[in-house]
Amino acid sequence: MTLADELRTRNFSLYGQWIGILSILICLAVGIATIFTFNVGLIIFSAVCIVSGLTIVFVEVPFLLRICPISGNFEVFIQRFNNNIPRGFFYLALALIQWFTLFIRGSSLIVAAVFLTLSSFCYFIAAIKKQEFTTSTTLGGQGMAQQII
Repeated sequence: MTLADELRTRNFSLYGQWIGILSILICLAVGIATIFTFNVGLIIFSAVCIVSGLTIVFVEVPFLLRICPISGNFEVFIQRFNNNIPRGFFYLALALIQWFTLFIRGSSLIVAAVFLTLSSFCYFIAAIKKQEFTTSTTLGGQGMAQQII
């Protein structure tokens, strides 16, 4: 199944996953860009944003769990998010952390908060519509084993 075919399925968990992939790039980019400010609070939130982006990599690209050496505890933590509702709450928690940067000062970290919120909403919509949790075959989800063989 190609990316275009996946997007035509109207499955919001796939939309959430692809917005999550964009969130990885945005979290890493704005986290690195904002870490060079002279505001201690923003530096802390920037570091959290970078760690969030790196964590989302393992949540959204399940193939990496098989090829990267990670601890058993981290793998158990990541496996908790293999359903729409837990994944929606995961993204919502990460988004709320970034929204709290507004209490310090407005910065580019708000862009990360917006994308994390959008991904959260997609997963919640998928849960409300009772859509099956699916991951993209392009990113190593269901069907990846058949593609390797």
